[in-house]
Amino acid sequence: MIGIIRYGAGNIFSLTAALDRLDIPYGMIYAEADMDQYDRFIIPGVGHAGTAMDKLMASGLVPAIKTQNKPTLGICVGMQLLTSYSEEGNSDLLGIFPIKTLKFTADPEHKVPHTGWNRVFPQKENPLFKDIPKGSHFYFVHSYFIEYDDVYTLAATDYSTKFSASIWQDNFYGVQFHPEKSGNYGEILLKNFSKI
Repeated sequence: MIGIIRYGAGNIFSLTAALDRLDIPYGMIYAEADMDQYDRFIIPGVGHAGTAMDKLMASGLVPAIKTQNKPTLGICVGMQLLTSYSEEGNSDLLGIFPIKTLKFTADPEHKVPHTGWNRVFPQKENPLFKDIPKGSHFYFVHSYFIEYDDVYTLAATDYSTKFSASIWQDNFYGVQFHPEKSGNYGEILLKNFSKI
């Protein structure tokens, strides 16, 4: 069963609606004691990474998140929180991935935030992207991106620069896009995560 980390910085209605449609069982985690009930976790997130990190710290869940070994998926800002640092608010984050979250540079062809559908290209074999063809479209809304890295990037996207659409290390996964708003392939990804 999936435990959704509730720390006050995630709009989870679309996520829970998608999990309901897929008959994937889930519950809410508000404290470390709640984590034992679940075999995998999702960290949602919207808005400002620095503010989200402050709320996550205030929740008291940070040590438990960093030391657990169950499959964990960060979505959007939830993925950015897994990195070491964000230019948004000059913020130190969880540091699970030793890579940075950077701000897009706007230009006439690339407005910021990056909003809408974009193609995602898995760079490695991984069960998270099982049955999802390279170049499938997913839905993005973000002004900051995680730098591309040969070690940690699981899937890449281009928008003014090549960046990490998904990252992976051990039991930790992240997706910059919103699978819960990405139609059929987003639902496949959520199903895949529920079986990892």
